[in-house]
Amino acid sequence: MSKAKTTSLDLMAASDDGEPVKPEKDRKFVEALSRGLDVLRAFSQGSVILGNQDIARLTGLPKPTISRMTYTLTKLGYLSYSTQLEKYQLSSGVLALGYAYVSNLKVRQLAKPYMDEFARQTNMSVGLTCRDRLHMIYVENRLPPEASLLRMDIGIKLPMSTTSAGRAYYCSVSDKGRKVIEDAMELKYGPESWPEKKEGLDRAMEDFKQYGFCLSIGEWDRNINSAGVPVHLQDGTIMTLTCAAPSYLVSAEKLRGSIAHQLAMLASDIETLGV
Repeated sequence: MSKAKTTSLDLMAASDDGEPVKPEKDRKFVEALSRGLDVLRAFSQGSVILGNQDIARLTGLPKPTISRMTYTLTKLGYLSYSTQLEKYQLSSGVLALGYAYVSNLKVRQLAKPYMDEFARQTNMSVGLTCRDRLHMIYVENRLPPEASLLRMDIGIKLPMSTTSAGRAYYCSVSDKGRKVIEDAMELKYGPESWPEKKEGLDRAMEDFKQYGFCLSIGEWDRNINSAGVPVHLQDGTIMTLTCAAPSYLVSAEKLRGSIAHQLAMLASDIETLGV
């Protein structure tokens, strides 16, 4: 990563316990590979079509480095180049990698019938997410019968700080890992926004310690109420299970009083599947 400029892509790369995956002076860490992956990550920052200058701004890497990276990634099939726009977009090579991950995710397959039943009983959208730096990514989403609200496609990213899924992950990692996340968030949000985000995370921690779940009551979307709980897999991976619905369908009181407790029980059931 560039040492001269801090960008959103520099904030945090961490393992599932929140610990940094790149210790200082790690001789095994391949910097060139890291930079190439940061170029690919730049396309998750909002725009699906980017030029070398756009990518340089997002990653903080020198433009000559970006030019070499985008050329190589295009040759390998991970980016495609538009001669008309003189810009790049993700290509099918990235899709193949993502599909391989999702399709081989055992917990996703085994949890589906449990999530379907929960969605039917509660009339809520039920999602399974994993962490990507300071975001959570949907790897599965199940809806109640005949419902079209809150359809979250696989691959959609949610902010960790304000969603119940992200808060459940934040609360479930070690104290040291949580400090890494907090430092990255403070850098990202700055002095104006970070105190409010931290206050929400502190409330989530209180709920998690007392009840085993976290809530987001109109904090990610003012019209959405949601609950989240961690799912601990046998390989040490932490995923989160979340349920959500429009506030006019599921009140905060109903969510806190019964549904969130049921969600925690569902997570426990999924953990016993041996995934």
